[in-house]
Amino acid sequence: MYGRLFVHICMFEFLRTIKRTIYKIKGYLLFPFIARSFFVFFLKNKSKRFKVSPLDIMPCLFENIPYTRFDTHYVYHTAWAARKVKEINAQLHIDISSSLYFSSIVSAFVPVKFYDYRPAKLNLSNLVSEHADLLKLQFPSNSIDSLSCMHTVEHVGLGRYGDPLDPNGDLKAVAELSRVTKKGGNLLFVVPIGKPKIEFNAHRIYSYNMVKEMFPDFSIKEFSLIPDDALSKGMQYNATEEMANKQNYGCGCFWFIKN
Repeated sequence: MYGRLFVHICMFEFLRTIKRTIYKIKGYLLFPFIARSFFVFFLKNKSKRFKVSPLDIMPCLFENIPYTRFDTHYVYHTAWAARKVKEINAQLHIDISSSLYFSSIVSAFVPVKFYDYRPAKLNLSNLVSEHADLLKLQFPSNSIDSLSCMHTVEHVGLGRYGDPLDPNGDLKAVAELSRVTKKGGNLLFVVPIGKPKIEFNAHRIYSYNMVKEMFPDFSIKEFSLIPDDALSKGMQYNATEEMANKQNYGCGCFWFIKN
């Protein structure tokens, strides 16, 4: 068993090295074109507003594409959550370890307190960043009206961020989120969704029902899905369990209300 695991790890590292090598080779092959472009630009630079030197060449390869690339999970789920926070219209929103882009942007229209095991040194109006341990939150039970924890719980206990290894770390984190949300309060919860498995030590992937069962004291007000093919189809609002479970690495966006 362990020998087979070792072979799989070696193969993964070998293929990753090959991929990086191919990328570098492409870069070397494209360098003459970069040098030619620089020379043409240099000759056109009549105004001399900026210093242009070959010593400052910084090639940006493979960016000449018809559409802007983006991470569908992180663009769509943060956009979804920002709209939900506006709809909730709470006096204060609490976020636990989600994307800093989300907290920093939402703080433009709602006061936000962002908590993370590694707090961020942000200096923005309406935004406070402080330390918190997701497995032992400092808030009283039933105290938070508007809470989010997105693309976070799937990592807990896998050691990715230096946290202790714990196969049930995600369940302990969910128990804390459930405890601190007040009755009638809102919880925005986002995790990878599809065919359940652990991709150690990166993350867990949950089925729809696994997520639902982790929150027995909550009702689902909305479930939306960022599917595997979100680049072409976009976000699927009011998605179904069947749609979620067909994914390999989808993103499930749950708006829970505590009963």
